[in-house]
Amino acid sequence: MSSYSKVDDQFTFESQTRFLQRLSGLDWLWALGIISGACLWFYTQPMDNFELAILLATTPALIGLGWFWKSIRVYTLAVIALSLLSLSLYHGQRELAETNFFLKYLLSSQSAIMWMSTLFVMATFTYFLGLFKQSKLTSKIASYLTWTALVMGLTGLMVRWYESYLIDPSFGHIPVSNLYEVFILFCLLTGLLYLYYEQAYQQRSLGGFVLLVISAAVGFLLWYSFERGAHKILPLVPALQSYWMKIHVPANFIGYGSFALASMVSLAYLLKHSLTVHKPDHFFARALPSLDLMDELTYKAIALGFAFFTVATILGAMWAAEAWGGYWSWDPKETWALIVWLNYAAWLHFRFSKGWRGTAMAWWAILGLVITLFAFLGVNMFLSGLHSYGQL
Repeated sequence: MSSYSKVDDQFTFESQTRFLQRLSGLDWLWALGIISGACLWFYTQPMDNFELAILLATTPALIGLGWFWKSIRVYTLAVIALSLLSLSLYHGQRELAETNFFLKYLLSSQSAIMWMSTLFVMATFTYFLGLFKQSKLTSKIASYLTWTALVMGLTGLMVRWYESYLIDPSFGHIPVSNLYEVFILFCLLTGLLYLYYEQAYQQRSLGGFVLLVISAAVGFLLWYSFERGAHKILPLVPALQSYWMKIHVPANFIGYGSFALASMVSLAYLLKHSLTVHKPDHFFARALPSLDLMDELTYKAIALGFAFFTVATILGAMWAAEAWGGYWSWDPKETWALIVWLNYAAWLHFRFSKGWRGTAMAWWAILGLVITLFAFLGVNMFLSGLHSYGQL
């Protein structure tokens, strides 16, 4: 046992050493930039212990993400640059959003989110066009459109955060607090997850399928904004004035985004499987990735989503204990969150223990999205309870 531990420790040390040796000057510059930004934030913003803990956890996580996925660096820097430009144009006056040309048509929160919505829809059509034409150039343009949509969307959220303080410092808040804001967050996280897997597998043929669910979210977002005026920045209800919201909601929506990604890949899987059986020469059957690749991607997306959804559920229970005095109350929202968790736990169990794959698991992944959608949106529409502040 002792010798095994020494060998194991040596292997781990050597692996870590090789990893550090592979880091370039740009990698260390990225780390220095993130640390500098964290220090600047710490010394310029009043922070309590909870916020400091979030900052300390986020800094190494963002450094590691930038080392692991190089594209996130360009994305992060673009968002920072546009956000700072927007803030500089405001000059501390919210009214300039209606008079300054760049704010009104490009860099106010609402303008940036409208650009995000337009670009996501354009990217969806462009991905499908690239698939139909079997054009690598068209598919590449679709990827760039998606990246641009993601930049505008996150810029919109960052500027919205600033705008909430301009309107009234007493109810300024991080923009993950209502249905309008979390739908934007869903679009961003689902898009980022897809682009990561697109680069990892060097496959753009699934882009149209995944962006269908993002475009559907955009459609709801636009209806909710124009019909209900949901884009207006309002003070938080007391139940949402909690630090737990800042970590519970993002963790939850990484889960939701992963489950949505898995379901849309499963849709493509079922289409290819059917065409392979009945029309093997159909161009869709040739253009889409292999069934094994899509099966693996579905599994990885659900595993990632389940991990984050589990963390989010635990954080939600801790938030409930602070807000309502108990970790669990069988509120409709909590009950349906448990149903979602059990559904994906069962999916992963049968995948691991029984080796289930193929069409049955693909249909199950699609059904999982329906269950998740009801837990996220249907409960707000049709049921009431402690989470009634989230109703449409």
